[in-house]
Amino acid sequence: MIYLLLAFYFFQIGLFSIGGGYATISLIQKILVVENQWLTTKEFTDIITISQMTPGPLAVNSSTFVGLQVSNLLGAFIATVSAVISGCIIAIALYHFFQKNKDSTRIKHIFNGLEAVAIGLIASASLSILSIAFFGNMDFNIQLSTINWLAFLIFLAVLWALRKWQLNPIIILIVTGLLGFFLYT
Repeated sequence: MIYLLLAFYFFQIGLFSIGGGYATISLIQKILVVENQWLTTKEFTDIITISQMTPGPLAVNSSTFVGLQVSNLLGAFIATVSAVISGCIIAIALYHFFQKNKDSTRIKHIFNGLEAVAIGLIASASLSILSIAFFGNMDFNIQLSTINWLAFLIFLAVLWALRKWQLNPIIILIVTGLLGFFLYT
């Protein structure tokens, strides 16, 4: 039964992950954390962090991890294939459609609308992650006494450094990972 659930939910995640995982963080979080409770909020945030350091999209990384955690190696395989196969089917179908209609103004208008939606979804996911990092939950119950000031200062330093010097994100991940290791242990 768990294999069918993994296949169903990760096919659904893959189906709506076209265009990038960050736009679908809210959907992935809803399915994995809220509805099925396969992950805690902290584990989900950790997957997002690890996905920055590993190759592959967020949906694939999370499907492999969750499949292995709630089942076994076969569960990880089923979840991963389910997350990928829907995107492959859609990509092939859309490729043929857009080749025939690539000059259509209606298609261009659709993409303009989708860009705005993607930005909103990414902003929503970013706020959720910030809330978890700074306040330990997603309630947006902001109290100065609950702020993780160290995480907040690291966030501001990274944001400033990236904007000022356009540093390589891999270097930022390595430096902040080491910083976190020494400051939080």
